Amino acid sequence: MKRIIINGANGFVASNFITELLKQNYEVIALVRDSNKCSSRDRMNNVLAEINDADYCVPENLTVYGYSLLDDNFGLEKDLLEDLFNGDVDYYHFAASLKYDLKSKDEIFATNIDGVKNSLNVFLEFSNKTSRFFFISTAYSCGKFSGVFEERFYDNEDISKFRNYYEQSKRYAENIIREYRESKGLDIHILRLSQVVGNNQSGVTKTDYGIFDFAKRVHGLAHRSPNSKVRVKVDPESTQNLIPIDTVVSYLMRTAEAKELPVIMNFIAKNSTKNKNIINSLCKLLPIHIEPSESIKKEEMNVVERIISIGMSFTGSYVSTNLRFDTKNLDCFIDSDGAYEANEQTIHKMLEYFLDSLSNKKVKNIYVRAS
Repeated sequence: MKRIIINGANGFVASNFITELLKQNYEVIALVRDSNKCSSRDRMNNVLAEINDADYCVPENLTVYGYSLLDDNFGLEKDLLEDLFNGDVDYYHFAASLKYDLKSKDEIFATNIDGVKNSLNVFLEFSNKTSRFFFISTAYSCGKFSGVFEERFYDNEDISKFRNYYEQSKRYAENIIREYRESKGLDIHILRLSQVVGNNQSGVTKTDYGIFDFAKRVHGLAHRSPNSKVRVKVDPESTQNLIPIDTVVSYLMRTAEAKELPVIMNFIAKNSTKNKNIINSLCKLLPIHIEPSESIKKEEMNVVERIISIGMSFTGSYVSTNLRFDTKNLDCFIDSDGAYEANEQTIHKMLEYFLDSLSNKKVKNIYVRAS
């Protein structure tokens, strides 16, 4: 079976992808940073155990190596890299900084731009001609583009054309990919993901990114001040492009299986979810009334509303968007007719699971402190 090498392997999407690869008996090489508290192997195994609700035994077809994204050769021995990249290999670059603000700009650009360059150089030096490089990008590399964002390359632009430095860094990285593909003849593909949410079938949600970060803040407020009425600066008719993790994994598995595939694909939802549906679910699930108001100004907010507003420093950039994405390449490659898309009911189920998990953690913490 083909060998799959994945960096940033302990991230949400990557670890779910690895779980399915292991089930299908692929040989998986996971590259994970060591931390001060935990080895790379423990970090990877802890994440996989969390995904599988602790019903997990370390499989024989998984090998974990500690690495450093920005170091020469990832800080690994050349002999090891020659062995890892020997043969028919697919290499997936997941590693990324998800920060977005000005004060983190240097870190964002180092990880998301310099890290991609280093990853490409490692791949170029050690891989065979039959090997493929997959760059996991974001659909939000579209920035503030107002038309239909196609599955093609777009030129670099200054920060005024983007909502944050994360978006800009991903656009720059895509153009580095283009340069290496054209000048070095590498077999490279870009997979742009929109906001990845929970499992569309089960509702299991083990990410606190995007709408779930907002839900977590509302959850805290609802328990501190139950039955509050809160206005939030959100356009209720605008939308979020939410793609379930099980759909993403099925698409990723298809890329590993296929012999030929497009250069760029937008892994997105064809039917976006309206903000008002998300807010309605939160109001049903929590003792709080949220009133979306596109026109509310900061000076009109009360203390609680300002706290919510400050917590929306990232998600607030996306509360008035109706982004449109082309999927011609995706449609030719995968039968993505919308059958596996999130809808109002499945998003509600994901939010319910996520909020229940938060409540259960809070109860456990109380018991721990009491004991």
